[in-house]
Amino acid sequence: MWALGFDTSNYTTSVAMTDGALWDNRSRLLDVPEGALGLRQADALFSHVRRLPELAQALFEGCGEEIGVIGASTRPRAVEGSYMPCFLAGESQARVMAAALHVPVCTVSHQQGHIAAALRSAGRMELLERPFLCWHLSGGTTELLHVTPEGWNVHAERIGGTMDLSAGQLIDRTGRLLGLPFPSGKALDALAAQGDSRPFAVRLHGLDFSLSGMQNQVEQMHARGAHPAQTAHFAIATVCQTVDQATRAALALYPGEPVVFSGGVSSNSQLRGWSCAYERVFAAPQFSTDNALGVAVLALRWRERA
Repeated sequence: MWALGFDTSNYTTSVAMTDGALWDNRSRLLDVPEGALGLRQADALFSHVRRLPELAQALFEGCGEEIGVIGASTRPRAVEGSYMPCFLAGESQARVMAAALHVPVCTVSHQQGHIAAALRSAGRMELLERPFLCWHLSGGTTELLHVTPEGWNVHAERIGGTMDLSAGQLIDRTGRLLGLPFPSGKALDALAAQGDSRPFAVRLHGLDFSLSGMQNQVEQMHARGAHPAQTAHFAIATVCQTVDQATRAALALYPGEPVVFSGGVSSNSQLRGWSCAYERVFAAPQFSTDNALGVAVLALRWRERA
């Protein structure tokens, strides 16, 4: 039996299938006008509706396997009031297909999908049965989570993270300042590899921190005529150091727990190479960015345990 998953975030259209051992994911970034830092929800929703048939056709080509459940991410986080219209595109497609195929629908949050995709792609599915720390580092989210099993799914409690600007926003704004395309993660990562600079010391408030002051530092550095590679390295190294500091503080409260990294920023090479003395689990780079694999994985777990 295969599970089909849909995820239509504010950045990427994704569809995926898995039978537990094998999987396939098809994703495509939404088109963002040059110089912009994202899309309005109405534009993102329209883009998903246009893009889904193309991606689904590519996923289904040559696939004659039985689909036994369909999953969809319906909101950013599994908390009260979490909502974005763009997720309606994937959810509506999931419900139409489920009605046609007479199979059940399983709904999860985008964040839960990220966590499951990280563990599936890293070969660490056993962590779904025990507590662990998890970073969700993306264009819109920088949260440190304490994750615990909740039946077939996971419960992710925010225990720290940014109080304002997300790590992904800082990276994208730095990229725009340097004339890089949006989203800027890959280009800024490559540029930063050519630079070397000391990170800015971001102060922790418990397990929380602010990155808005860091944006000012980046802008001032650029205004002083710093080489673009130095500015890029400065921004990313500061994110890495801040994440590491908050992680070590969290491990004092949750000693010995592994630390999982999910979300597009976690594909950054500098973050992956950052020296640390605790166990880290990274999603495969292609499953760090938005994808539907985790949604399909959780839907399959739900169906098998129903």
